[in-house]
Amino acid sequence: MTRSDLVEELASRFSQLTHRDAEYAVKTILDAMGDALVRGHRIEIRGFGSFSINRRPPRMGRNPRSGESVHIPEKRVPHFKPGKALREAVDQRTAEIEAGQK
Repeated sequence: MTRSDLVEELASRFSQLTHRDAEYAVKTILDAMGDALVRGHRIEIRGFGSFSINRRPPRMGRNPRSGESVHIPEKRVPHFKPGKALREAVDQRTAEIEAGQK
């Protein structure tokens, strides 16, 4: 699902929202989540999962073309951990779809 698919889904489920309002709502939520992660906060959405920042320490890498060693600096990367309800729902729905195809 892409961002525009999410906007379309939101606009179709809530007929009182115009397409522009749905687009604004999705943009606002995603911007707020990004800002929270940049500030180092953890985001937890019950029944869905949690977003946090993982630290990758600096390390020595290798340039695949030349083979020379390259220093890779420390990075902070977003991490998503699905919640129990989401994991179980995905597992159950996937099993149902696979059973229906046999």
